[in-house]
Amino acid sequence: MQVSMHNWMRAEPVETTIRRLAKYGYDSIEISYDSVELAPGAPGTKAVRQLLNDHKITCYGSISLMFAGRDLIHADPTVRASSVEYLKQCVTMVKELEGRVMSIVPSEVGKVRAMASPEEEWQWAIEGLQEVYAHATRAGVLIALEPLNRFETNFINRHDQALVLAEAVAPDVGVCLDVYHMNQEDADMFMAIKNAGKKLYDLHVADNNRMACGQGSLDWQRLLATCKEIGYDGSLTVEFVPPIDRTPANPYKNALATADTTLTPEQLKFIEDHGSGVLSEEFYSWLVEESVKTLRRYM
Repeated sequence: MQVSMHNWMRAEPVETTIRRLAKYGYDSIEISYDSVELAPGAPGTKAVRQLLNDHKITCYGSISLMFAGRDLIHADPTVRASSVEYLKQCVTMVKELEGRVMSIVPSEVGKVRAMASPEEEWQWAIEGLQEVYAHATRAGVLIALEPLNRFETNFINRHDQALVLAEAVAPDVGVCLDVYHMNQEDADMFMAIKNAGKKLYDLHVADNNRMACGQGSLDWQRLLATCKEIGYDGSLTVEFVPPIDRTPANPYKNALATADTTLTPEQLKFIEDHGSGVLSEEFYSWLVEESVKTLRRYM
């Protein structure tokens, strides 16, 4: 197993993120296409590849950031088509950065109302994912489907739903599970990991309160032992999203910062929709360090 981390939770230049991960002993990064190619000042894939090499950090893969207008089950076929193209671009970036896995959330994050019948949405998801899968297969990149909790999507929320959808797309499509979402939706997250077995291509980690690993009540020793039991050799990808406490009870007085110039309105909305905000360098770096210390303890 390796320890990786997303870079969507705090808007900053990619090079700042990579330097921090190297400083705290991370093995890899799951890097967003937006930060590499779309954000103001984005450096592009070639420059990022050099940064990763310079800091001895590898790219494990990427996760789809399903902002408004990115949705494989949208009623508008033009939205579905543009979403497929976005996902293909993400896959191409992963290939060029020598990554392994493209994790996909099929529908827009925050969209919890259906736009068509269950049968229509299911078929749209399969059709879009099969097109992305064909592109990924040519690129040598694995596809993993991620379920989110019911407050973030009404499409797939549990590991068993993700496994059924993956099988409907292609036999070698897998799943990306997230312990924060499993803690809400799966009856037994440890059994969910066992059920996924060899189809588990990526595992996102944060504590039960979505703080850094070790800052909640999850049994990390048992979680890592379960991963070892199924022979999981992929990434433990840190994805904490700290809640912003604006009350006098706030224990983290240094949490907030002003927005970086690279933060787009879409990214800010995405972060705020997850119940967080723009975090300070001091606070964010502390959470990065605490997460990897907890994971290394039980790996």
